[in-house]
Amino acid sequence: MTGTVSRRRAAAGLALVLLAVVAIVFPVVFSSPVVTNYAVYALIFVAVVTAWNMFSGFSGYISLGQAVFFGSGAYAVGIAAKAWHITGVGVFVLLPLAAAVGAVIAVPFGLIALRVRRHTFIVVTIAVFFIFQLMAFNLNSFTGGTIGMSAPFLPWSPTTFNDRFYYITLGCAVVAVVLAVLVKRARFGLQLRAIRDDEDRARGLGVRTMRVKLAVFVLSATITGLVGGVWFLYLTQVLPQSGLTRCSTCRWC
Repeated sequence: MTGTVSRRRAAAGLALVLLAVVAIVFPVVFSSPVVTNYAVYALIFVAVVTAWNMFSGFSGYISLGQAVFFGSGAYAVGIAAKAWHITGVGVFVLLPLAAAVGAVIAVPFGLIALRVRRHTFIVVTIAVFFIFQLMAFNLNSFTGGTIGMSAPFLPWSPTTFNDRFYYITLGCAVVAVVLAVLVKRARFGLQLRAIRDDEDRARGLGVRTMRVKLAVFVLSATITGLVGGVWFLYLTQVLPQSGLTRCSTCRWC
């Protein structure tokens, strides 16, 4: 039995090493900008879907408003870069701000939405999503309205532009997956699964359900906001109908 477990762990470790090698050399083997563009978007999707699953998959609360954090992260980077006159590669220092904005928005959002259950929660998240989308359309002085916002110019060669963002988004995806695995294996993850199975019983067993749900909701929003900022810099612009759209952002709805 011990030998079988050891072999399985060795096989899993080898598979992870091979996967890491393939991921690292991918832009070298497939140097076409078209291919690397697809790869960048695929990694963005991996990161945000993992963040969504960290909350909705583990807790059972289906959120259809995750694009709020994605778009807010994108707009936060654009607004801050414009207000503080940050250009070039210096704009990457604003990515933690994108993550922080996602987290800050998630706190009141979660405190309101997480007080209700399942189907009502879904309705609340959709309502909040539409509120933020309308704000993006109408607050022209901040968001640019229907025209949107353009990202600062990055002085990178067109031949290496996609490759650089490939490794940036690869890092985001890896961090998101690692955090999801750590959450799932921790006591925190066990509490989330208990909430998913029977929230009333979990509360009766001593799980502080509101605190646990809010914590993972904020963590998910933080990752999503960060990736939204990266997406904005890669796409070079954000519009209300792209940055704050439930389906075009990550196909999670």
